[in-house]
Amino acid sequence: MTSHSPEMPIQVDDETGVWSTDSLPMLYVPRHFFVNNHMAIEEALGAEKYAEVLYKAGYKSAYYWCEKEAAAHGLSGEAVFEHYMKRLSQRGWGFFITEFLDLKAGKARVRLEHSAFVYQYGKVNRKVDYMFTGWFAGAMDQIADSLGYEVKTQAIQVQCAAEDGCESGIFDVSPL
Repeated sequence: MTSHSPEMPIQVDDETGVWSTDSLPMLYVPRHFFVNNHMAIEEALGAEKYAEVLYKAGYKSAYYWCEKEAAAHGLSGEAVFEHYMKRLSQRGWGFFITEFLDLKAGKARVRLEHSAFVYQYGKVNRKVDYMFTGWFAGAMDQIADSLGYEVKTQAIQVQCAAEDGCESGIFDVSPL
């Protein structure tokens, strides 16, 4: 197995035991633990309601993350979005590949390969990667705001590798 994140070390505070990466506190848990909790909440709320909750939380978190990382690394524009996709890919969620990005128009397409959710769910013939959807709109809106663009976006998942006949997830971002 090769490492895709040598420049992203994990820091552990000797006094508190808090782990951090990119100066942000992190939790390090096995994938099955996280996804099994995700599945239990989905079962209790229903996938549609849970997706709505996650969209809002993910949007807010991505907006904040992009704002902080852009400042910390002196990044702007497309470089912030690509940095975000790289970091998501390095954290075990899957590989996020930007297929198209037009910040001013508020449009993007992201392909997801090796989804952590698909690995756990398997082929269930439905979209299971909805947790990520708000992340893309939040990132786009933060970057657009930082550039002075007035566009606000929304994101949807158009396909998932958990669906029959699909080998990757596809997310589209478009203006509201």
